Amino acid sequence: MAAQRPGTTINAWRPRVPGIAEVFHARFAEHAYPAHTHDTWDLMILDGGSVDFALDRHQHGVAAGSTVLLPPGVTHDGRSATPAGFRKRVLYLDTTVLPERLVGSAVDGPVLHDDLLRHRIHQLHVASAHPGDTFEAESRLALIRDRLHGHLDALRTGTRSSRSDRLAARLRELLDARIPVGMSLREAATILDAHPSHLVRCFTRSYGLPPHAYLTGRRLDRARRLLLAGQRPASVAVAVGFHDQAHLHRHFVRHLGTTPGRYAGRDATA
Repeated sequence: MAAQRPGTTINAWRPRVPGIAEVFHARFAEHAYPAHTHDTWDLMILDGGSVDFALDRHQHGVAAGSTVLLPPGVTHDGRSATPAGFRKRVLYLDTTVLPERLVGSAVDGPVLHDDLLRHRIHQLHVASAHPGDTFEAESRLALIRDRLHGHLDALRTGTRSSRSDRLAARLRELLDARIPVGMSLREAATILDAHPSHLVRCFTRSYGLPPHAYLTGRRLDRARRLLLAGQRPASVAVAVGFHDQAHLHRHFVRHLGTTPGRYAGRDATA
């Protein structure tokens, strides 16, 4: 089994703070995230290095000190822009914190230039690491939510829809409803009354990655939550729809640069 890459350190946990699905701290000496999506809002502060990323196929670059907000359901990737790697802290926020109607604004402006916001996010990371500071963390999250709302409301624009966008959205709904069991492309095409290749083209055009990659990302999201809840990698793999633990391991290392066991604080062979 592949080991965690040299120079990589990861710490992840789920605090008892409503609205925060996960806290993720990482240092990557060398890592590139493939295109994927999340079902959460990803609020990142970059503590060191610099990162290039694409969001909805638009390229962005950020350096240490930056704050980035990536919306749910929108394809993004990421990689170090320097040989020295990068350090980041991420809050994965569910849609009770920010509504999905603000997704378009976040796509238009994912990099937030706001020193006060960044400081408040730092304070929330500190509070979330201490179980006795839950009330403080909840209060700081409320302040962050209000400030994010202000940024996104200022950027808000109308959304466009087309027949291919609607078809892609219907396929995404099907995949979201069947994450553990999945479905064949032929079955999806029959349900949606569309040719399989047309369905793949519409989905890829709308979301920036093919349906199978989207489904893999959603399964990894669920796997992370279950691992942090204490479940073992072997049982998690089956629960979220991977063929076996080796299948989970391969995709987990590719996306996160570490093994499921190390991510959850267990031995990699647990």
